[in-house]
Amino acid sequence: MGQTPAQKAAKAARGQQPKKRPGKAQREAIKRAQAAKKKAGGGKPAAKKTAAKKAVPLPRGSVRAAYPGTCPACFKDYAKGEVITKVTEGWGHPGCAPRQMSAAEREFARNKARIESGETFRGQKPSDWRLGSSPSSTRPAR
Repeated sequence: MGQTPAQKAAKAARGQQPKKRPGKAQREAIKRAQAAKKKAGGGKPAAKKTAAKKAVPLPRGSVRAAYPGTCPACFKDYAKGEVITKVTEGWGHPGCAPRQMSAAEREFARNKARIESGETFRGQKPSDWRLGSSPSSTRPAR
């Protein structure tokens, strides 16, 4: 943000010197030094190779296995540290767990079952359309 000459004068009167931006040559020298430092691997010390694993966020409801075990759904073993989740009778592979349906999927399944059982949705009454006719040529309501 720029300062007005009055603000600069007030700052100088308080004993604070306005910061001067380094010149073009200085900026280029700083950039070269930073690039050389980055290229040489300077800066933060590198972490050990064993602890270099990045923490990947786990899916909701999943944990890393504290000890090896067997999946109760597929009876295959899982190793310590492998991602596991709650399955029907304990803990096992995430792929072995039953998939949770969303609210829209549950409603769709419910409606599909109602249609397949013969129900209709307008007041649970049968349609009075005649096969091959338009709605205007229906028989009169009873």
